Amino acid sequence: MCTAKAMTELYERNKEVASKYVHATSRGHEAIQLALGLQLKPQDYLSAYYRDDSILLAIGMRPYELMLQLLAKKEDPFSGGRTYYCHPSLRREYMPKIPHQSSATGMQAIPTTGVAMGIWYREKLGIPEYAGEEKSLAVCSLGDASITEGEVAEALQMAVLKKLPILYLVQDNEWDISAHAKEFRSMDASEYAKGFKGLETRTIDGTDFIKCYETLEEVIALIRKERRPFLVHAKVPLLNHHTSGVRKEWYRDDLAEQAKRDPFPKLKNRLLAAGYEEKELAAIETKTQLLVEEDYQRALKAEEPKPEDLFTHVFAPTTITEEKGERAPKGKQATVMVDSALFAIRELMDKHKECLLYGQDVGRRLGGVFREAATLAQQFGDERVFNTPIQEAFIIGSTVGMSAAGLKPIVEVQFADYIWPGLNQLFTEVARSNYLSNGKWPVSMILRVPIGAYGSGGPYHSSSVESIVCNIKGLKIAYPSTGADLKGLMKAAYYDPNPVVIFEHKGLYWSKIKGTEDAKTIEPDENYILPFGKARIVLENKKNPGSAPAVTVITYGMGVYWAKAAAKEFEGRMEIIDLRTLNPLDEDAVFNSVRKNNRCIVLTEETLNNSFAQALAGKIGQECFEFLDAPVRCMGAENLPAIPLNSILEATMLPNAEKLGKTIREVLNY
Repeated sequence: MCTAKAMTELYERNKEVASKYVHATSRGHEAIQLALGLQLKPQDYLSAYYRDDSILLAIGMRPYELMLQLLAKKEDPFSGGRTYYCHPSLRREYMPKIPHQSSATGMQAIPTTGVAMGIWYREKLGIPEYAGEEKSLAVCSLGDASITEGEVAEALQMAVLKKLPILYLVQDNEWDISAHAKEFRSMDASEYAKGFKGLETRTIDGTDFIKCYETLEEVIALIRKERRPFLVHAKVPLLNHHTSGVRKEWYRDDLAEQAKRDPFPKLKNRLLAAGYEEKELAAIETKTQLLVEEDYQRALKAEEPKPEDLFTHVFAPTTITEEKGERAPKGKQATVMVDSALFAIRELMDKHKECLLYGQDVGRRLGGVFREAATLAQQFGDERVFNTPIQEAFIIGSTVGMSAAGLKPIVEVQFADYIWPGLNQLFTEVARSNYLSNGKWPVSMILRVPIGAYGSGGPYHSSSVESIVCNIKGLKIAYPSTGADLKGLMKAAYYDPNPVVIFEHKGLYWSKIKGTEDAKTIEPDENYILPFGKARIVLENKKNPGSAPAVTVITYGMGVYWAKAAAKEFEGRMEIIDLRTLNPLDEDAVFNSVRKNNRCIVLTEETLNNSFAQALAGKIGQECFEFLDAPVRCMGAENLPAIPLNSILEATMLPNAEKLGKTIREVLNY
């Protein structure tokens, strides 16, 4: 506690330097934080939020290590200078594991509950995690204001539904930033938690170290033994600034009153009453002040990151770099695309106990609204294939924790239109974890997203969203157009340590739309793997010198079949490139084709303005300018807010072969 206090005071004395990068400290919260950190084991998982430096000290971190992050130094053990003070991510054998999390304003509840779900799953399936006697648990630390965040409710709902081994520690200092509790909540965390049946709570004075320690000792023992969730609500003062950038004196009038609840003199008086000498305690204070000052001076001299450090750990390395296995084994009939995905997952689950599937309606009764998970629950059990509530944020964000627990989750958002509630988790938690943890915590997951317009699905079942997802850096993105590609990419995604989004066009699932019959393919063998970043030449143009003008059509998904239908009119004058993956992108295949044919159309089902297709067209124009005989053209859906239900209006909005043919003629005649 002396160390935490000395660090806060040092940062304040040196605020011109220490506040270059925003930081917060634990002053006022130290008692509850130390009581927790001292009781965590190496097999446990911790989600510590931005005011939790006392927890980090308690698990064994040194002030110097925390100061490396304060000053954004190269050897910052959490992120290598990439993220704020007390945004930890740690992977040491002798300390609790700390997966990466964001700035922790409630979003961390879902990934951390995902960790607890991973622990639960491993215990159900008998997958050993460690050799010790005491079972592991997850701890999610939260500020009181973040409890009002909707994603916290999703996490608590799943914790009680599955009876997960997790402790939610809520530190209630009654302040948001400048908003006071009476402005942002109608009940405190312990009252709110009563709405979640099965979530037992404790409310304590978070400034009383002994009471905090004893309460957490009891609760942690119960979680380890009974495997159920708890919430501990600790009432504490905020004695320092909200952050170094939002200073307490600007807006608070309760500082004198709050100082009376300081946990530091409380603990000191308890020790004096227990028989310790004043000089003993003073010696500890002096010793820690010297240590903190020495560590600070040392941290100031530590190496800064180099410019080239910016580009490391965008993705974890993958071993999947070559196409392997048999793509079209002899003696087999063509398989519809939806079954190719089903068979791929079945083979993966059969081979890997750590593979599991969850989402809305994928469980035993239905097996997915498209039957894309049919029979999987019957074969592998309800612990491995299970339904979730309508919680897209939880479905996506929980994969961070599941992956941290050593599992490989395959999850599903029922329609692309429903991905929006999950984008916060996809962007903030899933995609950034490897980069901001400096390579310690890649999120190994697959997100399946049925996409596209098919059969008058209307405005809530027809959207294309790939441009939005492509703007989330740190994701790999597939958009196959055949069953063989879907199976091969699914296998590649499983063995890739990075997060993968697979868009699966609903209109290609069963090849019911005229002209999409080629989406049905011979099912590749079990060993078939198709690496990301390898486009497919669907139709090759054997162009010779002096031949008629030709055009490259670059597309993916349903666009492949519009292009194939249009090509019947332009024999020998058209080449079709199916991208198969949008990130990584096979730029060589794209540029080589455009340089050969000198004309290019980028075709998408999305609305055109500000789309992935337009961005790709711009890149082609930049890289292939001297080879082009016509401007690069883009073609997509009409730029309207939604796809209408009526089939005539739907057809009017979307591209098709006839519309594409008109554009091809214009480009060829340019």
